[in-house]
Amino acid sequence: MNNKEFIADLANRTKMSSKEVASLVGAAVSAITNELVEENAVFVPGFGTFEVKKKLERVLINPVTKQRMLVPPKMTVSFKPNTALKGKVKNT
Repeated sequence: MNNKEFIADLANRTKMSSKEVASLVGAAVSAITNELVEENAVFVPGFGTFEVKKKLERVLINPVTKQRMLVPPKMTVSFKPNTALKGKVKNT
């Protein structure tokens, strides 16, 4: 499902216009993004939790050249689905 299909489906379910739904979806994504930038976790009831995790610095070895490379630490976003969502996906 792409963005247009998602917006159209939500518009049909909520009986709102596509523009209103697109605006609401954009606002929700913006709010989640702002919280993640501040390194706060975001819990969406019935869906799951988005959180920022720090990956530590590590050493990788190139398998061809055998050269060791240092990978710097970085921040990543992780998603942990709600148990209800896991159950629904598992049963289908």
